[in-house]
Amino acid sequence: MADLFSEAARERQAENAPLAVRLRPSSLDDLVGQQHVLGPGSALRRAIEDDRSPSMILFGPPGTGKTTIARIVAARTGAAFEEISAVSARVDDVRAVIARARDRLGGNDLRTILFIDEIHRFNKAQQDSVLHAVEDGLVTLIGATTENPYFEVNAALLSRCTVIELTALSDDELVEILARGAATLEADASAEVLRLLAGRAGGDARAGLQMLELAQATADAEGTALTEEHVIDAARKRPLLYDRKGDQHYDFASAFIKSMRGGDADASVYYLAAMLEAGEDARFIARRMVILASEDVGNADPNALVVAVAAAQALEHVGLPEAQLNLSQAAIYLARAPKSNASAVAIWEARRDVREHGNARPPAMLRSTGHKAAAKARGHGEGYAYPHDDATGFDLSYLPDELRGRRYYRPSGQGEERSDGGEDR
Repeated sequence: MADLFSEAARERQAENAPLAVRLRPSSLDDLVGQQHVLGPGSALRRAIEDDRSPSMILFGPPGTGKTTIARIVAARTGAAFEEISAVSARVDDVRAVIARARDRLGGNDLRTILFIDEIHRFNKAQQDSVLHAVEDGLVTLIGATTENPYFEVNAALLSRCTVIELTALSDDELVEILARGAATLEADASAEVLRLLAGRAGGDARAGLQMLELAQATADAEGTALTEEHVIDAARKRPLLYDRKGDQHYDFASAFIKSMRGGDADASVYYLAAMLEAGEDARFIARRMVILASEDVGNADPNALVVAVAAAQALEHVGLPEAQLNLSQAAIYLARAPKSNASAVAIWEARRDVREHGNARPPAMLRSTGHKAAAKARGHGEGYAYPHDDATGFDLSYLPDELRGRRYYRPSGQGEERSDGGEDR
């Protein structure tokens, strides 16, 4: 009786499963996308088809096929397939899998493939519990993660796995997947509707299919055909591919800084908006602008630092969302400002000289004359000309004797650093 109920439960679960689960491909031929790593004749495809999958980490945005690829491996392999989720698994669960793998290998020479979903959530102890089993060939590991494994997976485990990077699906690939979903739902979805869904999905097949399913359910409830309005209603906010500690954090911050440095105000505001929408720490953004104001604008426009610091202070005083206005104003100002890294180069080169040659003593004329008799006896202050009383003071070299003639600050000729107004004497 229990088996009968279990079988019925499985059938109903399959019927009620989300559309993305019902449409999950069972073979590489059915898989859409990721042709850069799974195209015909590729090394990974051949390995999977020949049942010799290596230990690997599948890394990529949500909805790009990581779990699907693992299940295709499970369907093709002659090995036992064990699956655990890093969200709920404990070290004891991993050890139990390894114990079963050892028994299989010793008892009937049967290999084990261990699939760990969201492997980035494993702490160091949990990752270490898998390490020796992978190293000894006791299990073949397939890990799936949306986070850059080079940040989240320890180096020892990473060195024993092949990292496979999956990419967000293109709109054309999503349209193909969504057309399959529409057929499954018996939805009359026009090409325009499918294209709109693909655009709203953000490269995520799972998100696209969820939106399609919700939009079609709304259309069914209204007794009408599926329209673009149903899609817009189902897709209130496009999924954002962003993480505050991994690749997207660094990539968007880099793009933001380089856009301001390159003078592209539109791109600067776009990347600022993308980071704010994704929940990036606004203080981090403000700090980067303060740094850029001196590193990339400098004395070509000294007011840039004033604007950047004011925006950072406004953020603390006003807070988000209103402070987005201050951040936007500052980002545009910095992008449009004349550029010079002369101040940055000056301190970098001066510190390099100090590190390499030590802190050379100032010339005698600049040394303290506080203890007048002793200072005078040692020649302190001799030859110094007070610039306010004696213009020759502007022509003296103030560097240590061994560095005389060295130039650290070399005006760029941009903005306030033009040779007719900003260059030093």
